[in-house]
Amino acid sequence: MWLPVTRSNTDSQREDDAQAPGGIGASVDWALASKTGAKLAPKPPSTSRYTADAIVAELAEASVRAEGPVRDTTGLADGLAVPQAQIVDRAGWIEAAAASMKHLTGEVDTEPSGLLGGKPAGLQAGAMLAFLSSAILGQYDPFTGENGTLLLVAPNIIAVERALRVSPSDFRLWVCLHEVTHRVQFSSAPWLGEYMRSNVALLSDGVDEPVSEVASRLTAALKNRKGSDKAEDAGIVGLLRATQPAQTRDAIDRLLVLGTLLEGHADHVMDAVGPAVVPSVAQIRSAFDGRRRRKQNPLQRVVRALLGVDAKMAQYVRGKAFVDHVVGAVGMERFNTIWTDGDTLPLLAEIEDPDRWIARVLG
Repeated sequence: MWLPVTRSNTDSQREDDAQAPGGIGASVDWALASKTGAKLAPKPPSTSRYTADAIVAELAEASVRAEGPVRDTTGLADGLAVPQAQIVDRAGWIEAAAASMKHLTGEVDTEPSGLLGGKPAGLQAGAMLAFLSSAILGQYDPFTGENGTLLLVAPNIIAVERALRVSPSDFRLWVCLHEVTHRVQFSSAPWLGEYMRSNVALLSDGVDEPVSEVASRLTAALKNRKGSDKAEDAGIVGLLRATQPAQTRDAIDRLLVLGTLLEGHADHVMDAVGPAVVPSVAQIRSAFDGRRRRKQNPLQRVVRALLGVDAKMAQYVRGKAFVDHVVGAVGMERFNTIWTDGDTLPLLAEIEDPDRWIARVLG
């Protein structure tokens, strides 16, 4: 019963999104990735047409209602009109994610290059997106639309609220608080989008070096990473990081830190609004954290490790601990100095030691 919302903004992207050919995505057929992912995506939970229509309407309303508490809590009232969220199914999210990756990697006006025109990589990317499509509750995409695009994945939200046995209305608003926080982050600090894009562009540096050198670094890294629980060491990101020269590894670290900050800040906000906005917030947080910690079967653990899903979960925990500490120590107004520019973002070591960030940036 889940019907994706038509993406009407893909033909009206900002002109400055187009970049020269190249980059890490230049050999990926993203159109094929989107089609493959949609075919492989798991079936959504069974529901009636009435329930499907109801959740779409409630999520659209909740995404607007979340805006006020997010602005009040963060102090990042950007003054922009509240945009309408796009409520999508799993195939709709896959299409949006593939389009976003195409923009992020600078392939808007380029055709896939390399052997078979990027089809092998497109198939692999599609399989990855299919796996992730059942795990994503929502996403803010800063690279599409005039002011970005806020996506909410309806079948995943209903699946999780059923599994957790929490108040559907409270849970839907709670999810919207997190995703709306991401929208406010990027609209209040518009330099973040280009910061992400420039660091992603650096990931293509060094791709022409001998395979033997890459393999040698990877072998050494795998030996050194045994037993490591650091988010930056896990999954595909960890393997990519291990095989890159220093300047590219630094770019990966900056992206990891930014992701940790953005997710931790959003998690802080979704809990900080309190029971006045989400009456069962404590119950939802307890149930949701328990779900994150639950054991998976061996195959699930392998796939999650390869895709870095567990590293993503660690980002939420580490990022929220960082934001909780800094806001508790200096208040939200001074914390917001973090959104000034790239130099005020935390360093990798500062995520684990927030007082070092306070001393360096706030004096």
